[in-house]
Amino acid sequence: MLATLAGLAAAIWAFGSAGFANVLAATARVGPGGFVAFCVYSLAGFVPLGAAWLVAAPGEPASRVWLFSWARVLREAVSDLLPFSQIGGIVIGTRSLLHAGIAPTRVYASLVVDMTTEMAAQLVFTLFGLSLMASILMGSSAAALRPMIFGGTAAMIAVMILFFVAQRPALMLAERIAGHFLPGSAATMAGLLDTLRATYATRSRVIAAFAFNLVGWVASAFGAWLVLHLMGADVSVWSALSLESLIFTLRSVAFFIPAAIGVQEATYALAAPLFGLPAEMALALSLVKRARELAIGLPTLVIWQAREAKAVVAARLR
Repeated sequence: MLATLAGLAAAIWAFGSAGFANVLAATARVGPGGFVAFCVYSLAGFVPLGAAWLVAAPGEPASRVWLFSWARVLREAVSDLLPFSQIGGIVIGTRSLLHAGIAPTRVYASLVVDMTTEMAAQLVFTLFGLSLMASILMGSSAAALRPMIFGGTAAMIAVMILFFVAQRPALMLAERIAGHFLPGSAATMAGLLDTLRATYATRSRVIAAFAFNLVGWVASAFGAWLVLHLMGADVSVWSALSLESLIFTLRSVAFFIPAAIGVQEATYALAAPLFGLPAEMALALSLVKRARELAIGLPTLVIWQAREAKAVVAARLR
């Protein structure tokens, strides 16, 4: 809650510094048709993300890509709109696959592989974005942002390395604990380790998951350029990709703040002028993104709750 309050304060500062009226005026340039097109584009972007999770689950037919894509949409909706941070989204997303009848070992193992390849893809995308920013970072005007940019990237790399290194020891520890306290879960944990080893042994699947996740990162960044283009902003695709790579990095580091509120807005306000983009346009982009999260996330949560209620009623009638 303290992190959320701090984020709200940062967001208020960002909008106040740019002038809230100016931000609203820039947002209005997108128009209803442009906003609908952005939402449709964003929904399509979940297909490669669902495919990345699917290929990390050996034995699942390709026709289930829509089921895994729905799980990714649900993951994002819960993380963006409910006060659970990103962890809550992961829990609910995996729960939807379990309800669909997929074996727990396959769901959890594929989740680990998907998250690993997603972080690896984000690292590649971030380094690409930083390479584009290299000439800008040499200027004195970017000096104040250097600690934030390089610190955020270093933290993301450290988290990624820790996640890679700690996977097997953490799972082995969980297996031992399950064996002592939950005998019925010991077999599941052992099966999880076996499934995870088998998935990592199939390098083609790991590479495919990485490629799909990388497509997802690039597509999301390109969507930001699309919104800026609708506003009439004079910014290149490469500048938009570079700016979005910075936003994604800092949002990932601030995973403990629900929806990274304030982090996204403050970063846009501080970094956008480096690319010749007015702060009010960058903050208008942030507002459009938040509105997109509501437009997609709220119906998703309603459908999820309806399915949960249906499952509870069916269980009581048995």
